[in-house]
Amino acid sequence: MASFLRGKQAGMQHDLSANIIPGSFVPDDRARYGINSQISCIAYDPVQSLLAIGTNESKFGCGRIYVFGQSRVQKFFVPSRPCSFAAIQFCANRLVSLDTKSEVVIWNLDTGKQVSVFRAPGVATCMLTDPMLDWCFVGMQSGDIFAYDLDRQRMSPFRLPNFWLEKDPRNRAVGLLSMQLHPRDIGKLLIAYTHGVVVYSFKQNVPNKFFEYQLPPGAPGGSGVMVESMRRPKVTHALWHPTGTFILTAHDDGSLVFWDAKDGRVVMARTLYENNIHQPVPNPGSHIPKHPYVRIAWCCKQNPEDSGLLIAGGQKLNEPSNGLTFIDLGVTPNYATSSWQILSDYTKGKHQNTLEIPPGVGVANFSLIPRSSPHFAGAQDPIAVMTLLSSGEILTLSFPSGYPITPTNQLHPSVSFVHPFAMKFAVTNLNRDRWLGMVENRNQGEPLLKGGAEAPRPIRRFEGRTIIQVAHADSTVRIWDVGHGDEIENPSQLQVDIARALDRYEDVEITAMTMAPSTGEFAVGTNKGEVVMYRWGGNQYYGKPPVDQKIESNPGGITNISARSEPSLKSGLMPHSLYEMLQGPISAIKASDAGFIAVGSENGFMSIIDLRGPSVIFQASMTDFIKQEKRSSFLKRSSTIPVNKEWPAVIEFGVMTLDEDKYSSICCFVGTNMGKVITFKLLPSGGGYSATLAGVAHCNDRVVSICPIVADTGKPALATGHAVAGLREGKHVNGLLVVVTQNEARLFKPATAKGASKSFDDYLCDAAAVTEFELHGMALVGVFGDRIVRAFSLPGLKELGSYPLPMIDGSRVSSSVVTEDGDVFCWTGPSELAILQVWGTGMELENTADTLINPELEVPPRPTISNVQWISGTQYVSPTDLDLLIGGPDRPPSKRMMDASAAERDAGAGPSSVAAGASSAEGWGQYLTRQLNERTEKLNIMNDSVDSAADTSQKWADDVSKFVSQQKRKMILGSITSKFT
Repeated sequence: MASFLRGKQAGMQHDLSANIIPGSFVPDDRARYGINSQISCIAYDPVQSLLAIGTNESKFGCGRIYVFGQSRVQKFFVPSRPCSFAAIQFCANRLVSLDTKSEVVIWNLDTGKQVSVFRAPGVATCMLTDPMLDWCFVGMQSGDIFAYDLDRQRMSPFRLPNFWLEKDPRNRAVGLLSMQLHPRDIGKLLIAYTHGVVVYSFKQNVPNKFFEYQLPPGAPGGSGVMVESMRRPKVTHALWHPTGTFILTAHDDGSLVFWDAKDGRVVMARTLYENNIHQPVPNPGSHIPKHPYVRIAWCCKQNPEDSGLLIAGGQKLNEPSNGLTFIDLGVTPNYATSSWQILSDYTKGKHQNTLEIPPGVGVANFSLIPRSSPHFAGAQDPIAVMTLLSSGEILTLSFPSGYPITPTNQLHPSVSFVHPFAMKFAVTNLNRDRWLGMVENRNQGEPLLKGGAEAPRPIRRFEGRTIIQVAHADSTVRIWDVGHGDEIENPSQLQVDIARALDRYEDVEITAMTMAPSTGEFAVGTNKGEVVMYRWGGNQYYGKPPVDQKIESNPGGITNISARSEPSLKSGLMPHSLYEMLQGPISAIKASDAGFIAVGSENGFMSIIDLRGPSVIFQASMTDFIKQEKRSSFLKRSSTIPVNKEWPAVIEFGVMTLDEDKYSSICCFVGTNMGKVITFKLLPSGGGYSATLAGVAHCNDRVVSICPIVADTGKPALATGHAVAGLREGKHVNGLLVVVTQNEARLFKPATAKGASKSFDDYLCDAAAVTEFELHGMALVGVFGDRIVRAFSLPGLKELGSYPLPMIDGSRVSSSVVTEDGDVFCWTGPSELAILQVWGTGMELENTADTLINPELEVPPRPTISNVQWISGTQYVSPTDLDLLIGGPDRPPSKRMMDASAAERDAGAGPSSVAAGASSAEGWGQYLTRQLNERTEKLNIMNDSVDSAADTSQKWADDVSKFVSQQKRKMILGSITSKFT
């Protein structure tokens, strides 16, 4: 009976929800966009061209790993128990993670499932893998090192003790910091302890070198503290030179120490500012405190001899910028022929530059993005560096120039939510044909992510595309298609720069956004009361230098700002007009396909703009719509009772017949924070349009949603081009308004009818819309403050169902959005959106079926020692040999060993194949004997050659001496003979 009465009161003759049966309202958890928690680590695989991001556990969810490829390729990895990830590394088509609970997990990149789990016996501090090895070395807080077999998924008997503690048992607090394999000789391991650095030899099973940094009295060191005494600064980082010629250690006093890897001497100790800080000086002076070193990478070009240092940290505390420092060292001098002074001058570097980051934040970590090689600690020939800031955001910079790289069409949209943080979003159901044509043409470098392949998805479900507009902290807006779980025909992203359009780069905050559903016109409102309007088109300033054209301020008016288009954008969304309303932050904005934009501000003003001018055709204050008798009573009691400020909260355009009108017209509906719904009629006037007040309806609280619908079908009665064209033919649209406030839902015929209503007694509504359940009917869907989504019938407003949303962030429920297709967008945390389809079957969130690994891409061979090093006595150890050393004789052959054996068997017939077969069958001792014999044989051949050359030279010298003697004898005898003749 209540439903029947509400239908009569609202003037709706049909039950639009009659075919929606109970149980239909079961939302599907369809997708996530963004990063669920604070980022803790980043890894990049240059072979497969994939990016991995690990997060910390927080109140918004447990730690996760996200792996991204090209375009929309993505997978996420969820641990079996809540944890935070400390490190993630790609290793030969595997992903290996170490969490803060000392658990090492090997993940299958194609299925997203755990392959095996290993819990270290103690507190793990670091992890080391290599693309050519089947081993994961885990460093413990105690200084011990364990090895886990990634191929056989079991612990190895191999274990290394704390070598520094064995060297100096008096130091009880010696911890392990990091490990790094020699970039060319895989048989050497660099181990960094808090008190010093050790080079361990797998071949000899002993530590070869110990490096301890000592500052004599009088040496300033990195901090200039306690100069009169002997100091031993603690180690914070240690790494190899790309060729292994030098070792670099960083210390807690700010010192960077270069060591000769062969004899263990200090080549140079320096900071980012001074050199030779390890040598005593007469007057050391005072030093300014410096930031600690966060991370250091020894980068190299395609030629590993040409290298440089990328350093996070080490700057003076009083410096305004705290970016990354790159020291270009140049080409490494020849160690065998260079003097000590040349080696020392090399470590001073050719030049030094800073890769700038935004002010007020520091660098927490960074990851290099190499072109192709995973070797040299992932630092060979990088094209970019992905920086993790202390704020939790990501910043990508070109390398080594340091120019910011936008993530638009370079990285997955989820990464853009933290690049920088997403602050606000809006959703538009855009015409498909219009969206397919909106592919911007922008100058961009080579893609950073090229790996993976998207899984096939169902063909499109709806003709309209769900387009999201996401505003970021750097005042950029990125626009892209989130899809409906179907095929995304245009996966590209659009980008607009609001700060550039305003020609103001400070204090720019986006407060409102809107996009026209058919034309794609876009408008953005800011906290200073400006409205920037964009239109799709070509850029007449493309490729030209920035125009130094001062555009004068025009308060209250509209200014052409097309000259502020981005020079690198050839075609896309171009800024064309700026409306300086300047009446407080923009609180509501709406673009219509009919060519109008309505704007409201927090100071209680609203304007309607006709884009055909463009021109402002209407301006008013909310106080103008207060009833005269109320206004007079307020004025009488103004000294005792304050009047609440009223401003537009929601704006919508529609086409319908108002009240007792005999015609339909374009209408603008404005809902305020105080519960008023103000209706304006837009009518042709003198070649343009004019707006007149049609009436005011009163509700009881802040308006959340206004939905104009056709009374007979429930379809949206929006101001589309087709609907406006029908007005010329005299078509009537019998429309109603569905208005939802925080406390009630109301159906009425605008502009002033009371209609039917339903109160929400126990909960507040934060977002709502009239949605269509395909082939079943229409219903009102709302998201409420108790984190429950509910559906109500039309026109009866009877509750059809409810469903909890446990994933939603309770502090941001008011930012949720409900679309006319039945999609619910809600924040799950600071930088992640959940998308649900309310007319579903209760499906849980599933991982994607995307393929990440291309098996045809092989890891390039690992760099090895040179022939000169091999002949001079350096023992070459291959990855297969290291398998035997670490795994022991009882380890079953690994997949790599079996592949190597198969390759040797297929090498061909003859002596070479016989030798290969013998080599694969020999043991470790036989292998060493054979290598020693080969080296001895080559040395003997070299000695024979030298001896032969010496014999030949001696014979030639003897012949010369004999000839000279004969000539002397003949000369003497000739002179004597001449005397007698």
